[in-house]
Amino acid sequence: MNRKIENGFLANYVLMFIISSMIGLFTFMILGFANDVISKTLVNNNYTAKSLMMDNYQDIDAKTVTDNGGGVQVINANYEVAYSAGLNTFSKDMLSTAEFTDFLMKSKSKGIAYNYSIEYNSNERFWLVVTFPTAIRIDLALVHNKDFPSVDTQGVVGVIVAVILFYIILLALSTIIYSKLTSISIVNPLRKLSNSARRLRDGDYSARVDLNLENEFGELQDIFNAMAQQIEQEISLRKQSEENRKQLVLDISHDLKNPLASIMGYAELFTNKPDLSREERSAYTKVIYDNSVRANNLITDLFELSKMESSDYAINKTRVDICEYLRVEIGTFILTFENVGFAYNFEVPENEIFLEVDLRQMDRVFQNLVANTVKYNSKGTSVLISLFEQDDDIVIIFKDNGIGIPTNIANDMFRPFVRVDGARNSQTGGTGLGLAIVEKIIVAHGGNINLITDEHCGCEFSITLPKI
Repeated sequence: MNRKIENGFLANYVLMFIISSMIGLFTFMILGFANDVISKTLVNNNYTAKSLMMDNYQDIDAKTVTDNGGGVQVINANYEVAYSAGLNTFSKDMLSTAEFTDFLMKSKSKGIAYNYSIEYNSNERFWLVVTFPTAIRIDLALVHNKDFPSVDTQGVVGVIVAVILFYIILLALSTIIYSKLTSISIVNPLRKLSNSARRLRDGDYSARVDLNLENEFGELQDIFNAMAQQIEQEISLRKQSEENRKQLVLDISHDLKNPLASIMGYAELFTNKPDLSREERSAYTKVIYDNSVRANNLITDLFELSKMESSDYAINKTRVDICEYLRVEIGTFILTFENVGFAYNFEVPENEIFLEVDLRQMDRVFQNLVANTVKYNSKGTSVLISLFEQDDDIVIIFKDNGIGIPTNIANDMFRPFVRVDGARNSQTGGTGLGLAIVEKIIVAHGGNINLITDEHCGCEFSITLPKI
């Protein structure tokens, strides 16, 4: 890409070189034509000394010259200014031979500010000088004497050819250098972009471009960096998702292994020991039943969580008075709290506050929170359930003063299979999916749930839901 762009720039500037040369030649021709046109329109070319010459200089029509801003002087054989009308550039009336000779030599110089037309009358022996101030002069002419060749022709032609060659070489070098300098401003950013894109292709998702430009390449840099950042985040999320999936499979396998092993073990006892007593059969049957329930609960929760993570998952919302709903829901928990020796307190406003919720799913939220509180806390724990308005939302607080959760795992409590008791056992009977399901339900309602806790400081779940 680099070489092609540089060659493209060089080709473009070579074309510009040819065009510039043609324009230069055309301009030279135009200037020659303009010189010819202007010379025919200038006043000093219409009133020349030759056209005005008379043997008796008193008869010369000087008025047409003076009316056009010019002047007429007559210099006699003694170099005296015998007659003068209008513009006069002679500083005195009597000239020396050297002064007049110097005047004649300088009258055709390119640097003077006057146009002189000089004619000599050989009959009366005087010079007629017609002077006009110069407006602008274009002295552009290439003259060659065909009749009498000059000995300097070869040298002059050589100089002209050398100048033309020098001009062509200088223009060619400047064209190449300028094309290189111009291409650098294009090639360097493209090279950096290509290198970063190559790194991104090869799996280096940290690749970024730093051009420090504010033009279109700067915009392309921002787009590339934003794209690379998005890809890096998506790859990171994909890796994390894959790790979570692997961990989930391990967790499912581990959590199903224990109840299934118990079921198989006690079923084997039934098969191998037909003489078991009634009490033993009853105890073994209860173990098989409890582990079957545990395995079934795990599979059911996994099925529910899987549905909630699907893109097709949707909830069936109903318009309800959340205060009345929560009071009814709390009523179903009172007996549970009293059976385990929990103290309780409820703070729910008497006014109506309407929300749109899926009643069945919201029931599950509070059932899971109550179940967790009862499972992991001891007798004498106090529970507070309160509701209040906050701007366009309502906030439900579910708080206890129980054993709490260590802060190092509190942020992971809404992930599947995360438990406070790291050793997976059947003492609590939990599946480790309850809080993950709770969070999915709350998020599906457009809200969020937060946990504030620390070891031996209890747990406070804060649920925020949008009002209608």
